[in-house]
Amino acid sequence: MQKPYTLHSLQKRILAISLTLLILACALGIRLFIVQIINGKELQIRATDQWTRDLPLVAPRGTIYDSTGDTLAVSYTTYNVYVRGREVTNAEDTARKLSDLLDLDYESTLSKVSNKNISESLLKMQVESELAEQIYALSLDGVFLSENVGRYYVYGDLLTQLMGFTSIDNTGQSGVEAYFDDYLTGVDGYSYVQSDLQGKEIGGNLRYYVQGVAGDDLTLAVNSKIQIILEQILQQAYTEQQAKSVSGIVMEAKTGKILAISSKPSFDLNDVPRDDLTTLFQNSRLTSVTDTYEPGSTFKILTVAAALEEGLTSLDDTFYCPGYRIIDGQRIKCWKTVGHGNQTLTEAFSNSCNCCFMDLALRLGVDKFYEYAEKFGLGEKTGITVSGESSGILMQKENVKTVDLARMGFGHAIAVTPIQLLSIVSAITNGGVYHTPTIVEKAVDVYGNTTYIPTTRTKQIISSETSAIINTFLKNTTNKTGDYTFVEGYNIGGKTGTAQKYNESGGIAQGKYISSFIGTYPADRPEYIFMIMVDEPSAGAYYGSIVAQPYGKIFFEELFAYLGTPKDDPESARVEVIMPNVEGMSLANALATLKTLNLYCEVEGEGGTVTKQLPPAGTICYEGETILISTS
Repeated sequence: MQKPYTLHSLQKRILAISLTLLILACALGIRLFIVQIINGKELQIRATDQWTRDLPLVAPRGTIYDSTGDTLAVSYTTYNVYVRGREVTNAEDTARKLSDLLDLDYESTLSKVSNKNISESLLKMQVESELAEQIYALSLDGVFLSENVGRYYVYGDLLTQLMGFTSIDNTGQSGVEAYFDDYLTGVDGYSYVQSDLQGKEIGGNLRYYVQGVAGDDLTLAVNSKIQIILEQILQQAYTEQQAKSVSGIVMEAKTGKILAISSKPSFDLNDVPRDDLTTLFQNSRLTSVTDTYEPGSTFKILTVAAALEEGLTSLDDTFYCPGYRIIDGQRIKCWKTVGHGNQTLTEAFSNSCNCCFMDLALRLGVDKFYEYAEKFGLGEKTGITVSGESSGILMQKENVKTVDLARMGFGHAIAVTPIQLLSIVSAITNGGVYHTPTIVEKAVDVYGNTTYIPTTRTKQIISSETSAIINTFLKNTTNKTGDYTFVEGYNIGGKTGTAQKYNESGGIAQGKYISSFIGTYPADRPEYIFMIMVDEPSAGAYYGSIVAQPYGKIFFEELFAYLGTPKDDPESARVEVIMPNVEGMSLANALATLKTLNLYCEVEGEGGTVTKQLPPAGTICYEGETILISTS
């Protein structure tokens, strides 16, 4: 007999049903929450992707300016050409017209135009506006244009290595364009249109545009006018000296800002030689940052600064140079093989006497020399914001022999980058305060917000008293016949260098040198510091005083003209001298003859008779200039 329902059992059933419905409602609510709230955006994107087709709208890269506000690099509108095979009505005719206009292979173009298995194919990027207008005028079914961005460099072949260039898809590949790519790159936009299940556009529908956001603008420390002066001089040196390459830097000495930097040969940034990768790689490297070299005599500035700072020498100190030193059984020559004789420290610096600087390095000793190497930042990167910076080469301290230390004293057995050396010399001549070299001053986004400010490192590396002595040395070295004579009326300091090069096996590469010059203005506390390096000059001379220094003189003359800088001494004047004929004379007589005319000599060879002179007899020179004579 069936048991009758009771009120209690009915209540239990109702409760069970209610709980079941509640659980189902909760589950449904949770599912709706997941679908609509948690996964809502993703599902919307997937749905939109199914019933729309989009074309990217590439955002423009940020503009690059120099420190004066002059525009260096800008973006401009180009177009990408796409084809949707499902919408093409005459594949052969469309492929023929597009391949002719876009200079594409017909068969490859026809394959893309005829392909109905994919929604769209890219035919060509970076099509110029004039050509894009011709394609648009043809009204070809299934052919679409989308905006892209091209890069235009206002000065073309200027700042080639520093600026760098971008790839066809607007990615920075070298220089500032690569290092600051994250700042310069904008956020792309899109153009949407509704389509059916086959991907065909539904007629009569509106297009939807999502506007892109341009990249940040960069302001460089570079002054484009000073950059133009530098590059013209580098090109002149490259041509006249028949060099492998020439590089130069101009720095604002009190801040470390790079006002100009370049190397020659270079190329037009609007016509990048992408089909010659070897040339592209060689000529796009900022060698002043990436390459190391033995600095030679310019390094003597660092050696004497350390020795003065330690009290190991003074202006009253004297040195004897017989033309060589014998250290660890090895005969190390002074560049003047007949010797400089007795000389003061000031004279030894002006004469660039190797023997004096060997003595100073040995007085410092390995421990103290390396203490200053660390203080100066030798063997370390400067932190300049350019890719590929080298740190230089410094021997392991425990491996340094006495003969190695002696060679380091005059800039051999050690390797630096030009930017590293110039930054140190800039500090030594500016009261001893070191500044990290600066390339980019700031980055600003489209809303006016500053997104980048360089982090600079400042430290005291020598005393202001030692700095003042070094500046006096540099002034006396360039102005050999009196103050303000290097560039008539201006107070300029400087030092030349002649460095050997080495072959792949580590031996000296005979006949291959790097000639350099560092100049400062004003010499007493520089505002501008200039450096030029001539790699493998082959026009008949290789000494820095003959090959590089004359271009330093030209640079400062051009700089003063641009800045409108008045003379420090309007009464000063350079004295003209007619170059005598010393060929055939004994070396002693030739040196005496040139000394009476206040001309200084670099002697090539160890013979007793002059066989060649540069410049030739009859040339108009000026007192204080350096002459090259070769001996048998």
